[in-house]
Formats: sequence, structure tokens, C-alpha cells
Amino acid sequence: MIPSGIAGATELLGLARGAFHDDADALAVLDELDARLAGPLRIAVAGMVKAGKSTLLNAIIGEEIAPTDAGECTRIVTWYRFGHTPRITLYPLTGEPKGLPVTRVDGRLVFTLGEVRPEEVERLVVDWPAASLRDLTLIDTPGIASLSQEVSARSTAFLLPEDSPAAADAVIYLMRHLHASDVRFLESFKDTAAGQSGTVNALAVLSRADEIGAGRIDSLISAAVIAERYSKDQNLRPLALGVVPVAGLLAQSSRTMRQSDVEALQLLASMDRNSRERLMLSVDRFIRSDGPGQLDPETKSSLVSRFGLFGIRLGVALIRGGTNNPTDLAHELARRSGLGQLLDTVEHLFQTRAEALKARAAVVGVEALVRGAPKERAAPVEAALERLQAGAHEFRELKLLADLRTGGVGLGPSASAEAERLVGGRGSSPALRLGLARDADDRLISETARDSLQRWRLAAENPLTEPRAVEACRVVMRSCEGMMAPTAAVR
Repeated sequence: MIPSGIAGATELLGLARGAFHDDADALAVLDELDARLAGPLRIAVAGMVKAGKSTLLNAIIGEEIAPTDAGECTRIVTWYRFGHTPRITLYPLTGEPKGLPVTRVDGRLVFTLGEVRPEEVERLVVDWPAASLRDLTLIDTPGIASLSQEVSARSTAFLLPEDSPAAADAVIYLMRHLHASDVRFLESFKDTAAGQSGTVNALAVLSRADEIGAGRIDSLISAAVIAERYSKDQNLRPLALGVVPVAGLLAQSSRTMRQSDVEALQLLASMDRNSRERLMLSVDRFIRSDGPGQLDPETKSSLVSRFGLFGIRLGVALIRGGTNNPTDLAHELARRSGLGQLLDTVEHLFQTRAEALKARAAVVGVEALVRGAPKERAAPVEAALERLQAGAHEFRELKLLADLRTGGVGLGPSASAEAERLVGGRGSSPALRLGLARDADDRLISETARDSLQRWRLAAENPLTEPRAVEACRVVMRSCEGMMAPTAAVR
């Protein structure tokens, strides 16, 4: 029997390699799938134009290496992956890859395409020695619903391929507010070949969250209320695992804070309160008004472009509250930007189930490969596919999670919420699945999992339980058994 997860997918690829041993194109596809299984999880950052994708990507990486202006490179799909040496490689639609110069201007990475036009580029790949990229490859995509149909189509074609698995294992989707275009894209992403298992692998981000409260110091509180409401929206809930508010500009600047930024904020904090509040009534007033004497309009304009009024107000408040150490100030600003919550959510929802998501991509890739192959060549591979999909509990969890979000399993609201948590809808660690503290010990995890298993077994055996709900109960029971297994093994 083929094992599940990465091991099962690897064995499946080996079987397919034998079946297609004389087909060079098929072998190239299998090589790519093998590399994907061995590599880090791939997460695409998507959203409409001006949603703040590149800014958020820089915040996650911790360096300003993704272009945030409206230049030509924002129209190209760009991969950011770990490399010991900085390197930029251009992959054209036709011809051989070529290296681009690695140039930084004022701390920012600058892309120079030379004579190559953006529409002639398939993708750019940036290898960068950032610790945050060791376990995660990030993919920056052009804006969806762009005024340029060519740019929008480029992003859509990458994220929603017709005859192959999506290149990304999951998507962070940015939106400034819930728009019909956002829902349409997420529906399409779920309905692609990679979504045929019913996998929900998108996380929504309410980006530029500081603008919701007009830059007030409590803007993120207002944004959190809106994000919670969006997360329960009947149109969005079946398509995304949650909604996280993030002030992307502050997140980026706090992660790349300069000494000059700290000094400018300290000068503002030393001003008379009434004078400072009048100064920060608006961006225009802040830049053009006099004071403090050591900050000229150019410096203040730079501060606004990096932090926004929300970040400036928050930084000043923190300094006046006693946070004067530059490192402590940067960490506190990053935390209050919402970046920490986003990174935790990405880890709990995606990185902890990276093997299942990557294995699913391999399965979809092999499915596409055998779809048009001669029957005698495809038959043994198709049989292995069926066995793997039927026996892989990770895939059944992903499928149930999607069904629960569409309300299609015949469980009541309370049972559905518990089932969603137990199959990893709020994080894949045993403690999160069981609703325990993150530092819960093995004994408590085992006891709680055993109690949950018994409760769901009784539900499955209840003659009044609908057949489709019985199947859901069995998946949940298997998840509970899996959480008991490590402790049982120790004993």
C-alpha cells in the first residue's frame, strides 16, 4: 500500500516516472514535482492593484527587496527564495535564463531589465540570504483587475492554471475592503485543478488597515472589528481560512527601521503636546508646517512615506511611554502593525501542514499528466492515485475543512465549529486543534484527544446521524486518534 503524505506522493512520482520513462516532457514535469516536494512551502501574495502586496512581502522578509513603486517589475511574477548569495535571474518566455545585476539604492533592491520588456518575461527569481525564506518561498504577483488586461491576465494565468497544479501551495490575498472582485478571484482559486479536492488554502489580509481609522492611533482596533465581520461573511467564509488586519507600510518600515527614523521620531516626541498634535492633523500640514527645527520638509516627507501618519503617531506615543531603545521600538511597532498575528496565522494554517499541501500539488500534477495518456500507460498510475487519495488522511481533512465551511456535512453549528478546529482549521498543532494552551503537555493533549474521540464516536454511532455527517465524524475521529498516537508511543 502506498503511504500517505510526502512519502506517498514521492512513491507515486516514482511509479509515474517508470510509466513515462520514455517521455521527455512528462519526465520534466515529474522532476519539477519532485523538486516541489523537497523544497519549501510556496505562498503567493495576491490582490488587486494598490492593495500593498509588495510592501507586505518586504515586511515578511524583513528587507526592502520587492519593488513597491509602479515600475515595470511590479508587472512581473517574482519569486523570492532562500539563497546563500544574492542573485536575480530572469526567465524569458523564450530563450535561456539570464542573470541581472544586484543593485541597491538607498537600501532598496533595484531591478534592471535592460532591453527586455516586461511582457517578454515569464518570471523573475530572487535568491536572497534571509532567514525568513528558509522555510517559505514567497511569490509576488501583479495586481488582479488591473487597468492593463495583459498585466491582470499574467497574474491570473499564474495563480489559476488550467491544466496543471497551481504554482503556489497557498495564497495570502490582500484586500482593502471586501469587493466582489475579491470574492470572484478566491472562488476561482478554490475551483482550479489544485482545488478539486475542496482544499481551502487562502488567507485574507485586510491590508492598509491603518487607513480604516484615518490614521488614528486606534486604527488597528477598528480594523480588527471589520476583519472579524468579514471572516464571518457568508460569501468569504467558504473561500478563506480567516481575515487578518495588517498595516503593511508600518510593518515594512518597522522591520527595516533606520537610525534616522528613530531620531526623527524622538524629536517629534520631545515637542510640546499641543504643537505636535496640531502638526499631525494631516500629511500636508505635517510636511509643510515649521517644527521641530531639526526636521526639514524633505525629512518629514520621507518619514511619512515610510510610516504614514499612523506609524508616526504610534511611534511617538511609544517613545513618550518609555520605549526609547531602537530595537525595542522596532519590535513593538511591528507587533502593533498586525504583522506578528499574520506570521503566526501563516505558520499555524499553512506551514504546519506544508507536507499535505505539497503532496496535494504532486497528486494534482500526476492527475494532469495521466489525463491525456494512453490507457495502458495511465492505468497503473491512476490506480495508485485512487489508493493514495482514499487512504491519505491529510487530504480527507482538507476536504472536510472545505465542506464544513460551506455547511454541507449535516452537522449543527456547534459541532461544525468543533470539527473545523479538530481537523486543523485554526492551526494544525495538537494544542490548537484541541483548544488548549500552546504549551500544553503530552498527557493533557492525549486525555483531551481521547475525550474528543469518544464524543465523536458516539455521534457517529447515533442512528439519527445523517450518513454524510457520519463520514465527517469518522474523519474527525481519525484526527483525534492521530493526536493520541505520539503520547502512546512515548509510553
